[in-house]
Amino acid sequence: MSEHAVVLGAGCTGPLVGVLLARRGLRVSLYERRADARRVALPAGRSINLALAARGIAALERAGLLEAIRPLLMPMRGRMVHDADGTARFLPYGQRPHELLYAVSRAGLNHVLVDAAEAAGVALHFEHACRGADFARGQVEIEDLAAGLRFELPMGPLLAADGSGSALRQAMVAAGVATAREDTLAHRYKELTIPAAADGSHRLALGALHIWPRGGYMLIALPNVDGTFTATLFLPAEGEPVSFAALAAPAAARVLFERDFPDVLALLPDFEAQYAANPVGRMSTIHARPWHAGGQALLLGDAAHAIVPFHGQGMNCAFEDCRVLDDLLGGSPDWTACFARFDALRREDTAAIARMAIENYTEMRDTVRDPAFALQKELSLELERRRPDRFIPRYSMVMFHSEIPYAEAERRGALQAELLARATRGRRHLGDVPLEPLLEEIDARLAPLSAPAA
Repeated sequence: MSEHAVVLGAGCTGPLVGVLLARRGLRVSLYERRADARRVALPAGRSINLALAARGIAALERAGLLEAIRPLLMPMRGRMVHDADGTARFLPYGQRPHELLYAVSRAGLNHVLVDAAEAAGVALHFEHACRGADFARGQVEIEDLAAGLRFELPMGPLLAADGSGSALRQAMVAAGVATAREDTLAHRYKELTIPAAADGSHRLALGALHIWPRGGYMLIALPNVDGTFTATLFLPAEGEPVSFAALAAPAAARVLFERDFPDVLALLPDFEAQYAANPVGRMSTIHARPWHAGGQALLLGDAAHAIVPFHGQGMNCAFEDCRVLDDLLGGSPDWTACFARFDALRREDTAAIARMAIENYTEMRDTVRDPAFALQKELSLELERRRPDRFIPRYSMVMFHSEIPYAEAERRGALQAELLARATRGRRHLGDVPLEPLLEEIDARLAPLSAPAA
């Protein structure tokens, strides 16, 4: 295997894979189109705060970086659902001490990861853009934006972690060595920052992801360590009466907030200014095949399989890519075999989480309001208590069990959803559900999984 690797992209995935490669003794050079994010502020409204879960934690632990990240983490044990009548309900994610998510600032996480890559010996080159690739010659073209100069680098290997708009993926498609399709969601997002109180404290309850579900649209808010919350409004792109097209003017958006999110509006003294200044963002799912060009180049994370953000798994899935690749590097004799094996191992799982992420949007903005949802959630936790080796809620399998592949979580989740729906049909309380026949069916239809962590 080559002793030198090139990485494209200094978001979160690129520096992490750079650290893992450097720990294996490779010389690593990382090229990023933008300026150094440690020196330049992230454009307002482009962060979509991240939710770190078990899969991402496992990869950070592999790289020895979890403790460096820990000061940035804000624990969230469940959803705080703000109903239209002004009441709020807390729905826990799980029932064990470790079953929680961590809100983390994208910018803060990125700074730690880039610092770690630099400390590991990764050579960082900012304001250097990928301009194309010649796969016949095994060369990638890079432009030094500051100097206005172009040069070539060998691709054996090149790890492309350059995001959903990946220049390397575009080069692979242009060269005919890959195909790609982007499915853009018909909904968009806009971020708003809820400032801290005068004493620096948070102005919404901590320990939860706050969500205001309103059927065809929603607002969420995640805490930051500086006392602020990042709120994200999700609306259809087009249509009447509620869409970003219909509510382009801040005054029109204020009317929506006065009606549907008055408690949040009260926390946004500069609502009109933020709404006017912050951009509307797109969300897409990327389908590419294959993710590699022999042993020359490999797409990682969003560059290979970007997903919509509604399961909080985009970063976690990308970090899991890094850990899987690191596993393969420990046993593969060459880059070609390693990249092909990576593609084969990850494809089914990444397709599964892409589907589940879209499904979770419907749950977050609509289903969570249904009393039947709360009953099924309560029943699923009771079944998990009684059959912890067989029945684990799908959400828990995805978020808290890095050893369970996404595809397996999707398969078992579909069967479990069928059981829950049938058992709760026509019932309003957990005590009304006959548990023994249900437990017998679980024993017959769900094979044991490994014992859950304490």
